[in-house]
Amino acid sequence: MTVFLHVLKIVAIVIVALFALTFTVYFFNLDMKLTAAIYPWLDKQYDKVKRDQHL
Repeated sequence: MTVFLHVLKIVAIVIVALFALTFTVYFFNLDMKLTAAIYPWLDKQYDKVKRDQHL
C-alpha cells in the first residue's frame, strides 16, 4: 500500500509541475516569443527550397 501511495505522490507532483510549466508558457506567451526569435532562420530555410514554377 505504501508503494502505491508513493507512486501516486510522484505522479501528482509530475502533473502539478507540468501544469505549472504550461501555465507559465501560456501566461508569458513564450511560444510566440520563441517563434518570433527563430522566424528569420525559418525564412532563410524556406527561401532556399527549390520550387517547380510550371503553370
